[in-house]
Amino acid sequence: MTTRRNFLHSAAFGTAALGMPELFIHALRSASGADSAKAFKEVFPLVSPESQGISSSAITKFIEEANKCAYEWHSFILLRHGKKIAEAYWNPFEKGGKHTLYSLSKSFTSSAIGMLVDDGLLKVTDKVIDFFPESLPEVISDNLKAMTIHHLLCMNTGHDSDTMPVLRANEDKTWVQSFLAHPVIHAPGSHFLYNTGSTYMQSAIVQKVSGKKLIDFLKPRLFDPLGITDYDWEESPQGINTGGYGLRVSTESIARFGQLYLNEGTWEGKRILSKAWIDEATKFQSSSQDNDSDWGQGYGYQFWRCKPGFYRGDGAYGQYCIVMPQFDAVLAINSESWDMGKSMQIAWDTLLPAFEDNALPEDKSSHKKLKDTIAGLALATKPSDSSTLAKMSGKKMVYKLMDNDYNIQKAMINFDSKGSTLSLDGKKMRFDYNGWSKNKGIVYPLLPEGSNQQGIPFAGSATWIEPQKLLLHAKFVEGIHSDLITLDFAQDGITISMNGSVTNSRSQKDDRKNITGNLV
Repeated sequence: MTTRRNFLHSAAFGTAALGMPELFIHALRSASGADSAKAFKEVFPLVSPESQGISSSAITKFIEEANKCAYEWHSFILLRHGKKIAEAYWNPFEKGGKHTLYSLSKSFTSSAIGMLVDDGLLKVTDKVIDFFPESLPEVISDNLKAMTIHHLLCMNTGHDSDTMPVLRANEDKTWVQSFLAHPVIHAPGSHFLYNTGSTYMQSAIVQKVSGKKLIDFLKPRLFDPLGITDYDWEESPQGINTGGYGLRVSTESIARFGQLYLNEGTWEGKRILSKAWIDEATKFQSSSQDNDSDWGQGYGYQFWRCKPGFYRGDGAYGQYCIVMPQFDAVLAINSESWDMGKSMQIAWDTLLPAFEDNALPEDKSSHKKLKDTIAGLALATKPSDSSTLAKMSGKKMVYKLMDNDYNIQKAMINFDSKGSTLSLDGKKMRFDYNGWSKNKGIVYPLLPEGSNQQGIPFAGSATWIEPQKLLLHAKFVEGIHSDLITLDFAQDGITISMNGSVTNSRSQKDDRKNITGNLV
């Protein structure tokens, strides 16, 4: 009754009524967790692909096919037999940088439920209402009474629509109250619906049972043992981690999480999760979509089944933790993909046929090509007209701005042969031609009120799209999306317009108002 497309639409537009553009949702910062990414202790030896039974040329083909797509990849790590055989980052994304996970967060949340089950502190058959007697509606329906943790895990709560938009919109109720008050139309267990609110309830149960926020509960139980230091997680207004989205970790951390599951719950000889829980969480628990796509293969405990017969955690726009027990392999991917099925199909078509049971002869030439390909990866930038570059190089323009939503009074643009520097009330942002300039420690000044992305680092590129129009591309390198800023230079004025990459991909107009000004 629900589709992945419905969820992505909700993820991209669910907060529009709150005045938060699609670009900025689900990347909110939290005070919990690590303040910044720290250097990882390497746990996966980097070895040649051939030594682990796959050719370097197959991985090069995987990258080449990814680059052909009309969307962007940010990073991936491929593990086999517990060893790292490929790791790649498309500049300006970097090793160790956090990345927004969207719904890949769900798999981390269900792991916390598994730990409490392993501890004997709860059972998946426990009724949801029993954990929140203070938050129940006046009338408790039979369907609500029947809802269990199992139903939360399997997306079988009986709701007819995702509860998360309702939770976020009901300012007069807590999120738990809003969830419990939402009509349960179907008998729990009879109706699959991708319901992010149900994962929030898992987070609330973890906090209720353990006395700790989900992120704090997982620190000694998951993050510390796996050496994961690069994390933060969004919270609801009640101080409960959102559970179904909002976690940020690095690609390396996703790979470690996947290897834990591939190891059936052990890490460096220590038991983190029981094998029984891993088996239950990753097997077919519920039918999902009625089709033959990778979303139609069934659903486990916050994990999807895959067409080739294995399982994955995944998040909107292509955040993947793909675990392949048949091949003793893990594939972690971060991207901004507008066709998530295509992303997986590239892996199925290029990597799966190349896995061999035994080591292959070393191929130095192919391995060198793979390393060179990885070293040259970067998000594409558009070239500018050379005559415009030459004409503008060395110039500086200063504008007094009209009243605007950001209370910015002055804009100054400096042009040189390598790029442009835009200063808004003294806040300097660098945008390179034919490349990316890292803007770390700079607060991006064009965020709408309530976006809470202040301080997230971004990289900038610049392109003259017309003689009087400069396009500035701000890529949030610890998020997913971009902001596209167009500077339109009239004879004595300027118009600054903004459009997020999500709205731009759908040929839609951003809600933010233009900023105008006069040349000083």
